[in-house]
Amino acid sequence: MEINDRPLRIVHSEAATTFGGQEHRIFKEMLGMRDRGHMLEAICQPHSLLRERLEKEGFTVHCLEMDGMANYFRGLYKIARILREGRFDVLNTHSRRDTVVAAAAGRLAGTPLIVRTRHLAKPPGSLWTYTGLPHKVITVSEYVREQLLNRGVRPEDVSTVYTAIPPMHRQAQSSLRSELYIPAGDVIVACVGHLRAQKGHRQLMDVMARLMGSRRNVHLVFAGSGAQQESLQRHAQELGLPDRMHFLGRRNDIVNVLSGCDVFALATQSEALGTAFLEAQSCGLPVVGTRVGGVSEAVIDGVTGLLVPWGDEPALARALSKLLDNPGLRANMGRAGARALENSTRFALPRMAQRMERAYHQWLATEAVGQHEHAF
Repeated sequence: MEINDRPLRIVHSEAATTFGGQEHRIFKEMLGMRDRGHMLEAICQPHSLLRERLEKEGFTVHCLEMDGMANYFRGLYKIARILREGRFDVLNTHSRRDTVVAAAAGRLAGTPLIVRTRHLAKPPGSLWTYTGLPHKVITVSEYVREQLLNRGVRPEDVSTVYTAIPPMHRQAQSSLRSELYIPAGDVIVACVGHLRAQKGHRQLMDVMARLMGSRRNVHLVFAGSGAQQESLQRHAQELGLPDRMHFLGRRNDIVNVLSGCDVFALATQSEALGTAFLEAQSCGLPVVGTRVGGVSEAVIDGVTGLLVPWGDEPALARALSKLLDNPGLRANMGRAGARALENSTRFALPRMAQRMERAYHQWLATEAVGQHEHAF
């Protein structure tokens, strides 16, 4: 059997207990790699939502606490034992916290390939958890890869594998309008994602409030939960628009929600890639976003949506107005986005799994892997 054909034994580690874009990427990746014949397990904290989802899919999940110095030393011993007994070919870490303990344990256990996936848009600080402990790095966009290269990571040590989305198509019928008592002729702007400050929800609300003043048929719908939810709901009250700014909370029917909307908007301050933009386009929505991070890799500006500089409220207002006031443009951009996602394999789940498999095999076949023992 050729090295590029053999099934791999892979274990992922993740310290986060919530379930956001990063955890969703791990979940999808593990499913995709299992479909390609590889054996996968995970190392998570006991109360992790990722653990719950993986176990429901039949994956073995090893649980250990990762907070605090005492748990660090216990974790080193336990993970090293898991790696030795499991005879894993690859350890893939994701957060700084789990990398510090799991990658160190991987070095002690002699795991052939230790990979760190970089999910964040902000510039990396110390490279210790990228080039000191792991052997190689996966990035979720070219933007993130360039950040690592600019910090001195060798090009051969970092590879981009785009985060994929499942096939999503606009539904002919959506329950959203009846749920919110919104008339069929009104225009709905959707914003889907975790409600945290850097996503720019408050700025979007302020701009939309000004546009709504002269457009009585426009609504703004937020789907997602997070620390900012109560604050944003209070802000909708302050703007005098609680009946036209709707908060759905966390939803498991995102296709249904998007299918009931006309435009997608997210005024995010930073974004490693922007899978929410991909999902919206896949459902046939034109998008308005900020030209930050990897968003320009997810949106074709002027074709599938409109991108504006972050923090430029007049530009954001102009972009939104252009789509709110032009049904034909909304339809054309929406169709273009749906076609782009349907015809491209860049963000397809099989492609993501295939590229991960290729990166693992190529790095395992490289003599340098396993010889960078400069961590200890």
